[in-house]
Amino acid sequence: MSPQLRDAEDSLVSWAEIQDVELVIVKRMQELAIGGHPSLFQGTGHDLAGLRDWQPGDRLASIDWPQSTLTNFSPLLTREFDQESNAPIVIAADVSSSTHCGTGDTPIAKIIARTVATLAMAAAFFQDQAGLVTFDGNRRWIAAGPRMGKGHAMHCALTYQAHLEGRDRPEAAPDVGFAGLLRKRSLVPVISDFLFEDPVPLLDELADLATAHDVFLVMVDSAFAFTLPALSAGWVEGLDVETGRTRLIAASDLRKLGERVTRWQDGVEQQAHDRGLEMLRLDGTDRPFHETLVSFLLDRKQLRR
Repeated sequence: MSPQLRDAEDSLVSWAEIQDVELVIVKRMQELAIGGHPSLFQGTGHDLAGLRDWQPGDRLASIDWPQSTLTNFSPLLTREFDQESNAPIVIAADVSSSTHCGTGDTPIAKIIARTVATLAMAAAFFQDQAGLVTFDGNRRWIAAGPRMGKGHAMHCALTYQAHLEGRDRPEAAPDVGFAGLLRKRSLVPVISDFLFEDPVPLLDELADLATAHDVFLVMVDSAFAFTLPALSAGWVEGLDVETGRTRLIAASDLRKLGERVTRWQDGVEQQAHDRGLEMLRLDGTDRPFHETLVSFLLDRKQLRR
């Protein structure tokens, strides 16, 4: 684990940050309530999806008492519903090695975790289910199944961190793609720094996925993580965390590393656009972080009504 992650007291995202997201969303919803606007919530209501064991936090009104009597109330059974009108939001979050890089107490992974929490919290207010899939260059894992609720936003963020640290990952074959993990049409935000050795296969996979799902990309501007202090040494040995290869780097080139990362990400953005994929560039160090994400997601949902 990187020093930045190891020094984190509890998690990459705090409950206080989750509550900040709630305030932003409430403000945006109040703005929408003024004047005419397309409704965010359409359809005939909720359809029964099935039964599951009752969990703390579930509404008592959702308990299926007749079925629970058949189990002698151990466990209690609760009804799950699908809302016909809204596709689930399945968040795909990058856990590859480059996301451990960062400066101070802000690794790239922290920005990704905050983005996961923000989108999951927004889903709760939009009455959408939110799920989480994690991925690296070759593998994908189901991290959290689609559910509703504000508490689920924190669960998604904590589960992302667990997968980032190599914990609690289910078995996954290398050839299982995103499409094989999505049960029905979904809104799929894909969050990454896109600093893979070759991002083209991933972009091609996402372009194919976009033919059946609503896919958009969130790229974390990562130059900040590679803008290093000046060194007196003429040459520095560097390790590529994605490939594991080492190489000698001139100090003059090292000072330009942040610029090279920006040019690389500019190129990835152009390749994404060439494939018809919409991308949001996100600087997680900016103050209007949550506002940018919530506004983008809300505008996107309205355009697709």
